[in-house]
Amino acid sequence: MSNGTPLGDFLRARREALKPHDVGLPEHGRRRVPGLRREEVALLAGVSSDYYIRLEQGRESSPSAQVVEAVALALKLDAEAADHLNRLCLTASQRPRDWGEAEVSHQLLQLMDGWEHTPAFVVGPALDIMAGNSLATALHSGFDQFDNLARMVFVDPAGREYYQEWERAAHSCVAEIRAAYGHDPDSARIAEVVAELSAESEEFAGLWKTHEVKSKSQEGKHLKHPEVGDLNIKFAAFTVNGAPHQQLVVYQAEPAGPTAAAFETLRAMAVAPKQATATGPTEAMATEPAQAQAAAPVAGLAGKEQ
Repeated sequence: MSNGTPLGDFLRARREALKPHDVGLPEHGRRRVPGLRREEVALLAGVSSDYYIRLEQGRESSPSAQVVEAVALALKLDAEAADHLNRLCLTASQRPRDWGEAEVSHQLLQLMDGWEHTPAFVVGPALDIMAGNSLATALHSGFDQFDNLARMVFVDPAGREYYQEWERAAHSCVAEIRAAYGHDPDSARIAEVVAELSAESEEFAGLWKTHEVKSKSQEGKHLKHPEVGDLNIKFAAFTVNGAPHQQLVVYQAEPAGPTAAAFETLRAMAVAPKQATATGPTEAMATEPAQAQAAAPVAGLAGKEQ
């Protein structure tokens, strides 16, 4: 994914995204590097230039909490980006051991199955569709495969028509994968998805290099389904207890509105089995979501929305 270290790549990208006037520094003449110089970040953070250079070059991988906070302030990181920076500073032994791929629990599949009027699906760290109920499958029936949200946005021809605010969807997908990468920089699945999409989409490759970090929001979406037309939905994402790398995504329509009516039309048209189905995330880019049933136990759903 890069020739540098995750920490160094992140610091470099965020430094290059800033201009001197963004941090109150004078700008004189032509600059040979994009954004701030390393020495300027060091000055703002109150550390030596040599120390900061070692951070970017990967020769210093365990900065103190005070240094991390100072660098985050110098780079004007928001709360999510600062948390991401802190995670990148963790050693492998300090990272949670339960972060990774797992099957979707039978209980969660049954829960989604009961939501006949509500599209719901589960995504993994690389935005693989790990499970979805029949209405969620019908909602995405215009795509070649309902397998990976980022692939659907960037590679599938249907993506640009389906996501009416395509640029926002594109930025969101990349920022969400980048956030997951911070939890598990050694994830083989994230590396695989990033490599595939970078090779197939210059836009994805460009956005990935910006190192923007953002978890799922609760903003509305404007979609256009090839059979039922415009859809204006609200959505929420919930972390699954016992599987913190899984996110349950639930779409909602305004009661008695046009989108709710469209959902009913899709439900009537759905030919997929009624029971929610799951696919292993390592197969999601190449297989149909209904090819695997999951049966791992789970504690339930966390009340935290993202």
